[in-house]
Amino acid sequence: MNYWLLKTEPGTFSWGDLVRDKKAVWDGVRNFQARKNLKAMVKGDMALIYHTGEEKAVVGIATITREGYPEPKDEAWTAVDLAPKRALKKPVSLAAIKADKSLSKMVLVKAARLSVQPVKKEEFDHILSLGD
Repeated sequence: MNYWLLKTEPGTFSWGDLVRDKKAVWDGVRNFQARKNLKAMVKGDMALIYHTGEEKAVVGIATITREGYPEPKDEAWTAVDLAPKRALKKPVSLAAIKADKSLSKMVLVKAARLSVQPVKKEEFDHILSLGD
């Protein structure tokens, strides 16, 4: 199993939207590295959902339900399907992640603008411990 972090602007598509809809197509990503990461996802992978904007925090966990496939509207780009697994009891802020030495090498800290990023299992587990 692989672990990921998916960034979203909550005003566009939020954790609450994913919970309400029970599933989503994660598409519209227009960055080559992010596309490479989407292509690497397989069914069963886990993803941290991160709200950008004012919140800047990990708020929930989703499961990849369909691995990378060509976007229907633009086959040059990749989409995945996902479903909510559970919300964190408390959001884990970017400030808390940056302040935690064990997370200092996380892609979120090093390449913050990347919208789809890999997460090491240890980082994933540590964020869950901070949010529960």
